[in-house]
Amino acid sequence: MEVLSSRILLHPSDPALSRRFYRDVLGLAVYREFGPAENPGLVFFLGQGFLEVSGRSDGPPGRTSAIWLQVRDLAAEHERLRAAGVEVTRPPRLEPWGLIEMWIEDPDGVPIVLVEIPADHPLRRDQR
Repeated sequence: MEVLSSRILLHPSDPALSRRFYRDVLGLAVYREFGPAENPGLVFFLGQGFLEVSGRSDGPPGRTSAIWLQVRDLAAEHERLRAAGVEVTRPPRLEPWGLIEMWIEDPDGVPIVLVEIPADHPLRRDQR
């Protein structure tokens, strides 16, 4: 699989507390902010990768994170992974935020989001 970019996704039980922790306590630089002003999602620089703190989870600790992998051709990865016997927990679909996503899990149940960014999506534009 050719991974174009990646990030760790956190869906914390207290989003505001987690945003403050990563931004103000750890001092991670913000790459981008999205969503409603009163409860934004933040993507932080994390060395060569990114950490996204968004949404909210009422799930048990340890089930509030996921791995996000951007791929070039999601349809091809879908077919390849299915042929390899990987269970697809959510088939590829265009999400309301404009990304094409498919979900699988690793052997321990950690969610993995495979993402294709359409050519006309804002993430394809230079943000500078």
